[in-house]
Amino acid sequence: MESKKQYIIDTNVLLEDPNALFKLRNGNENSVFIPYHVLLELDKLKKNSKLAHIIARVIRYLTDNPEQYQILNSSDIAPKYSKLADHHILDEIQQSGLTQPILVTNNKIFQLQARLRGIQSEIYKEAVPFKSEAEYFTGFVSDRNEAVPNAFMWNDRGKPVFFGIQGEKLIDYQHRVWKVTPRNVFQNLALELMTNRDIHIVSIQSEAGYGKSYLALATALYLVLEKKSHEKIYLIKPMIEIGQKLGYLPGRIDEKMEPYTRYIIDLMIKLHRLRAANKIFIDKEIYPPRFNSKTFEILPLAYIRGMNIENAVVIVDEMQNMSRAECRALLSRLGEGVKCICLGDIHQVDNPYLNQENNGLNWIVKKFKGNGIYSHIVLRGDKSRGPITDLVISSGL
Repeated sequence: MESKKQYIIDTNVLLEDPNALFKLRNGNENSVFIPYHVLLELDKLKKNSKLAHIIARVIRYLTDNPEQYQILNSSDIAPKYSKLADHHILDEIQQSGLTQPILVTNNKIFQLQARLRGIQSEIYKEAVPFKSEAEYFTGFVSDRNEAVPNAFMWNDRGKPVFFGIQGEKLIDYQHRVWKVTPRNVFQNLALELMTNRDIHIVSIQSEAGYGKSYLALATALYLVLEKKSHEKIYLIKPMIEIGQKLGYLPGRIDEKMEPYTRYIIDLMIKLHRLRAANKIFIDKEIYPPRFNSKTFEILPLAYIRGMNIENAVVIVDEMQNMSRAECRALLSRLGEGVKCICLGDIHQVDNPYLNQENNGLNWIVKKFKGNGIYSHIVLRGDKSRGPITDLVISSGL
C-alpha cells in the first residue's frame, strides 16, 4: 500500500487555486501542511489592491476548512515579518498569565495565527462594515458647519436644503424631467443636481434597481432635445464581463456592444414611449433599434483615447469597474460645455483588479468632493426595481 503523501503548499498555489487543499488531500488519503510564513505572506499581500479580492477568497477557504490542513509552526520569524505587531500581541497574551484569554479580532489571518498558539479567538459581530468614500459621503451633511459645495442638509421640518454656489435653497418642489416623475426624495435630489447648470459633474452611487441609469438618460434627453443646452449624448462604459466570456463578436461597434448595453437600449425605448425622442433614432421599428450617432452614441471605454468631447451630456456607467487611471484618461477628454454624469455601485465591482475601495467611482468622490462644479448623492428608498431586487438587497446576497 502506497504511503500517505505529505504536501506542503506554497503561497502561489493557494492564490491560483484555494481548492488545492481539497484536491491534494484527496479525502483522507494525503496530508496537507501550510507553513506559518505563508500566513505571514498572505497577511502582507492583502494590502495589495490588485490581489485583495483573491487573498480574501483564500482566507475564507482557510478559516472555513481548518480540518483540511495543518500549520507548520516556526520559532524563527523572517526579519521582514518579525516587526509585525500581531506577533507581539500574541506574545503578550501568552505571557499575561490569563487562564482563558479570548482574542477579539476581525482579522481572519490573525485568528489562524492565534489558533496555532492555542489562543481562543472571536470576531466582533457589532463591527461597522467598511464603507468606501462613494458610500460614506451620501451627499448630505449633518449641520451647516460641515457643509461642502452642492451638498444637502435636512432642515427642522424634514425638508432638504441645498448648499449651491448661489447660496442655500430649500428643495420643496418636485422635478419632472422628460415626463419622468421621481419616486422618492432622493431621486428628486438627483434630478436637482443633474439639471443644475452650475454643476458640471455629478456622481450617483446606488445598489441595483434604484433608477440611476433611467434618471440619467431622462436628464440627457431633457438637456439635448428639450432645453437644447447640449448637442449630443454619449454613454461610455467599461466592457467587463460577468462569468463566462463571450469571446469575439462580429459586426459594427454598436453591434458588438449590444449584449453589454441592452438595458440601455430598453431604457431609451421606454423613455421614447413616454415622450417621443425621434432625433435619437435612425430606425426605431427594429430591435435593437439603430441610433442616430449625431445625437446619441454608446462607446466602450477603450475608444475614448484621443477624443475631444464638447457640448455634450456624457453618461459614464459602471464607473466602479474603472481604475483611477482610466477615470483620469476619460475625464481629461471632456472639454467645454460638457455635463458629466457618473454612475456606479461599489458593491458590484466585477473588475478583478479593483475592489470596493480602489475603484473609479470612489476615487472621484475622494478627489472631487468640495469642488464647486461637482456633486455626489447616494440613492436610497424603500422600493427598487421590483420585489426580487428588494429581496437581494435586503438579504445581503
